[in-house]
Amino acid sequence: MSAPPLVAVVGPTATGKSDLGIALARALGGEVVNADAMQLYRGMDIGTAKLGPAERAGVPHHLLDVLDVTETASVAAYQRDARAVVERLRAAGRTPVLVGGSGLYVQAVVDELDFPGTDPTLRAELEAELAERGAEAMHARLAAVDPAAAEVVLPTNGRRIVRALEVIALTGRPFPARLPTAGPPRYDAVLLGVDRPVAELDDRVARRVARMFAAGLVEETRTLLAAGLRDGLTASRALGYQQVVAALDGDGDLLVAAEETVRATRRFVRRQRSWFRRDRRVHWLDGAATDLAEGAMAHVAARVSS
Repeated sequence: MSAPPLVAVVGPTATGKSDLGIALARALGGEVVNADAMQLYRGMDIGTAKLGPAERAGVPHHLLDVLDVTETASVAAYQRDARAVVERLRAAGRTPVLVGGSGLYVQAVVDELDFPGTDPTLRAELEAELAERGAEAMHARLAAVDPAAAEVVLPTNGRRIVRALEVIALTGRPFPARLPTAGPPRYDAVLLGVDRPVAELDDRVARRVARMFAAGLVEETRTLLAAGLRDGLTASRALGYQQVVAALDGDGDLLVAAEETVRATRRFVRRQRSWFRRDRRVHWLDGAATDLAEGAMAHVAARVSS
């Protein structure tokens, strides 16, 4: 069959997206483009479940290990870099397979999402206010000027609250108004979602976190701390690493850190599911199905031939 211009494999953490992405890339003569914000970082391997070279089955992967932990990940920069990779692969006759659970990053590639610039003076003022008043007070301010934005930005995410207030001030428009409605995706992309029943996924998350701690997550975190993890506005908030750092800075109870990682990851999974389920273009697949790859290929084939 003819290869599609772009396939995106999305959905919550721990559903099996990475393996499906590799299977599709091999079947379609393609290459994987990472859409997991935390896998952009060098050295953040165990805690992000990043596939090692041997696990990639010879399939080239792009946009892994491109940032130091001290650098701040930017959706605008990711959009520029990911689209450049997608277009380069397409020009070479290769099928890009976009794989990841960072919803805004996926949307930045497949939708006409624009990113207003920043005003250093305004940003500094908002960040100073954040430091003085705290994230919850800033979130209340956001709710007063843009209730819809406050619904989609977590009250604890000071960086996103500041960005939302900055964009509102710069554009004079509500923050979510910049997010496009779901029309035909860019590159005529085929969007595949992978999910599992809630109870099964909760169990998979617990087992995944246990494997990470057994595989050396604490030692990896210590190495990243030496490389400046505390200074990374984005990387320092990564699930698992955040909880290990809190334990190392506190009473050293790594069992509690593991339990907190499980709880935080389960909450994150629910937010991911809510984000992706809103997109009616996504064709959902059961990650537990024994014929998952075949089902995905069948849908891709039907879309290409239609």
